[in-house]
Amino acid sequence: MSDLSTTWLGLPLRTPLVSGPSPLAHDLDGVMRLEEAGAAAIVLPSLFEEQITRDQVQLDGVLGRGAGAFAEAAAGYFPDLDEYNLGPDRYLALIAQARARCAVPVIGSLNCSRLGEWTRYSRWVEDAGASAIELNLYDVPVDPAVRAADVERAYAEVVGAVREATRLPVAVKLAPYFTALPALAAALVEAGADGLVLFNRLYQPDLDLETLRVTPRLVLSAPVEASLPLRWVGILHGRVDCDLAATGGVHDAPSALKALLVGASCVMMASALLRRGPGLLRDTEREMARWMDERGYGSVTELIGSASMRSGRDPAAFERANYLTAITNWAGEHEV
Repeated sequence: MSDLSTTWLGLPLRTPLVSGPSPLAHDLDGVMRLEEAGAAAIVLPSLFEEQITRDQVQLDGVLGRGAGAFAEAAAGYFPDLDEYNLGPDRYLALIAQARARCAVPVIGSLNCSRLGEWTRYSRWVEDAGASAIELNLYDVPVDPAVRAADVERAYAEVVGAVREATRLPVAVKLAPYFTALPALAAALVEAGADGLVLFNRLYQPDLDLETLRVTPRLVLSAPVEASLPLRWVGILHGRVDCDLAATGGVHDAPSALKALLVGASCVMMASALLRRGPGLLRDTEREMARWMDERGYGSVTELIGSASMRSGRDPAAFERANYLTAITNWAGEHEV
């Protein structure tokens, strides 16, 4: 039987199937279910700077309640600890508990906006026992005065600062909306990134026509979305000195195998697991092994990158030449 083992950020994985950030890993029971279902590593949901700031404000408000009252007032003067939510404490406790119970790597995910917060929280995550850190660079520049070069430079500064602050492997999860993605990828690797996760999905807002208010809209990924990370993993493999992970649209064994063929070290599944349950991991693993056995692949190592831009028979398929070919080929398909 084919050997499905691989590595991600220097961490040995039993298979390339990683559970991406989702509510399924919101608590210890969920993390344990994912491991039992076959997840080779588990990325926890992101800890957001806004969440920490909110909790600190709530705590200040609760602790300040009754200021100026007599010290010998009712016993209820001290706040009920259930009245405020120490999100960061629970998050770090979850890392510690999961690492103590799980045999697979547990990866903390951070989303911040200020440089000092990135470094401070990365130390917390390391101290809690995480196997690695994923920097979720989820940011939408809206100021016309902010130039693309400034945004990319800030991203590299974040990675460099976190790299200095922690000894853990560092992955960077990127959105696809950059003018020169290969140059940014190279800059992030030079700053200290051990791996890139392609891609972050930016959730688009909607407008409520009754209230005229902007409302959040969360839509799970669809299988068709796998083509975007597939293309860029294939382009970057062998061109940047780091591991690559594909995420977004990876819903089954064929999409996972394609990502590995173009150069991904692992794939991260979230939407598919939310739709079909963690048991999908074992089904995907079995189907991948069967496909590899039938085609004589002895290991995932043989598979990774064998059809990337650098290794493929048709490098132009990853570039502009494929654009015209795809459009002209489709023109007749809809009539079939």
